[in-house]
Amino acid sequence: MIVNTSKIKLPSPIPRRLKWGVAGCGNYTVEYFLPALQFVQRSKIVSLFCNNLNRAKDIASKFSTANTFDDYDLFLNSDIDSVYISGVNTNHYELVNKAAIAKKNILCELPISVTLEQAEKMIQVCNENKVHLIVNFLHRFHPQVQKVRELLEKQIVGKIVSISASYHSDFPQANIFRTKKELSSGALHDLGAQMIDLLHYFGGEIVETKTFIDNVVYKSEMEDFASALVKFKNGGYGNFSVSYDCKKLNNRIEVVGQYGSIIIENFFGKKNAVSKLIIDLNGEGRKVFRKRMNNFAVMLRSVQKSFIKNELAHLSTEDFLADFKIIDEIIKQKNK
Repeated sequence: MIVNTSKIKLPSPIPRRLKWGVAGCGNYTVEYFLPALQFVQRSKIVSLFCNNLNRAKDIASKFSTANTFDDYDLFLNSDIDSVYISGVNTNHYELVNKAAIAKKNILCELPISVTLEQAEKMIQVCNENKVHLIVNFLHRFHPQVQKVRELLEKQIVGKIVSISASYHSDFPQANIFRTKKELSSGALHDLGAQMIDLLHYFGGEIVETKTFIDNVVYKSEMEDFASALVKFKNGGYGNFSVSYDCKKLNNRIEVVGQYGSIIIENFFGKKNAVSKLIIDLNGEGRKVFRKRMNNFAVMLRSVQKSFIKNELAHLSTEDFLADFKIIDEIIKQKNK
């Protein structure tokens, strides 16, 4: 059994300024992580690791990064105390374990691994080496998601009847790792994990699932669509749908209760996108709140606080494993 405490006994004090190493130089890293980190005080990019050293050097020149490596061991031995791991899904297992053994705190992109067994082992290695492992369930950190959680705890919609979460983006087949079986684990592990986590975050423990996984548009090696209906232990139901099929980004969360509904539209989009929170309660006027923000920067500030102050972020390893077990159950249903 893996035990996760509220504080981890670190081998040495974390400095007041985080020195980041970035492992993986794909488009997501370049378009979201690296620009967002520039808005986070007390954090600095020190080293980049990429199998393509020329690409690492090119990116380093754009973000004023001192060191570049195509050797992961040398990268870990550079002057860094925290590692951001992105890129090819199937590499995460090795990269996380090596970073933990090197005593580096870790922020890892989804999916953290391609199997539940690997995920449990990674958490065990991090616990044994007394380092933080934070999985980037980005949407938990969104202020409007936090607000919805607060409102649900106050029971303003009464008993929850239904929670819906959807995320539809576009990842065509041409030359991307998400479509290749040896590199990726598909839309379910990638986008689906985020939606399952939001259902869990708002509705509580999930006790039953019914699912569909398919290739709707792109007939690639990995699924481009996943959907499931879930039952919450405390009552009510949830559902999610995700896909790589839609050229116009679409994402939405809706909580329906006995007294009304709460909706978030566009909770993730282009940098500094405007999201919309809608509260519609019986007997009250419809309220709409709009917010423009860099969602990634908000997440990084929370992670930085966790690393520097030795505190947990919004997602514990127990939460993450609960989410992964739901994914594991969905896969078992698919394979029956």
